[in-house]
Amino acid sequence: MTSKQPHLNPEIARATAHIITIANQKGGVGKTTTAVNIATAVAALGKKVLLIDLDSQGNASTSLGISPADRPITIYDVIIDRHNIERSIMQSSMPLLDIIPASIDLVVVDIELADAPQKQIILRNKIAPIASNYDYIFLDCPPSIGLITLNALIAAENLLIPMQCEFLAMEGIAYMLNTIKLIRNAHPNVLRNIGIVLTMFDKRNRLCVQVADEVRAELGDIVFETYIPRNIKLSEAPSHGKPAIIYDMKCLGSISYMMLAQEFLEKMSRGSW
Repeated sequence: MTSKQPHLNPEIARATAHIITIANQKGGVGKTTTAVNIATAVAALGKKVLLIDLDSQGNASTSLGISPADRPITIYDVIIDRHNIERSIMQSSMPLLDIIPASIDLVVVDIELADAPQKQIILRNKIAPIASNYDYIFLDCPPSIGLITLNALIAAENLLIPMQCEFLAMEGIAYMLNTIKLIRNAHPNVLRNIGIVLTMFDKRNRLCVQVADEVRAELGDIVFETYIPRNIKLSEAPSHGKPAIIYDMKCLGSISYMMLAQEFLEKMSRGSW
């Protein structure tokens, strides 16, 4: 895939985009799958969307068909001040969906920014000039709470936590919620809304259902009603360089992400999330 001009809005700037960070310090929970597919689904519903890949593995970029060779400017270049953020934006094959890709260089960004002033708000400052070009900006984080994820959390008003329906995942959610409290104490105006989406759900698995019930009972309305099932098409889609809802829009996984996007937009319009 080659670089194309992004879907920049030529009209009068709209209000600042809603910024949603998608994070979980635990790997293998469907975080990038959720980031790619909810961003695509929201764009399919007519919203102008930017997805920023912040994981050094670059899986979100790959999932949108952007090979490592076709990422001349990445979010790493933006963070270290090598290029302006406008130059890093690429147009995806999906109308209304742009992406800023990631590269393996992100693995050293913690070291490179060790002595940088205000290093925890670099990403927020970088996003600000382009925020009015989009309705929603989704940030896909690495599976850890390092400097990059901390930047993403501080940059966002909303946090979406994908949670696999298994017992150990509940401990991870407790750790994540504690981290959020610490961040809010230092930055009171961020992460005003938190949502948890249950992933890899298997209704035939009694433990899976029990975990889902316990999470809903404990955390209430912050858990989205829509859950994402285990689905082979969700796993296959990235190898074809496509979001699942483009790869097979009729599969159960794609239908679930479209339902999640609709629920998400309804909550946003009501101001209840």
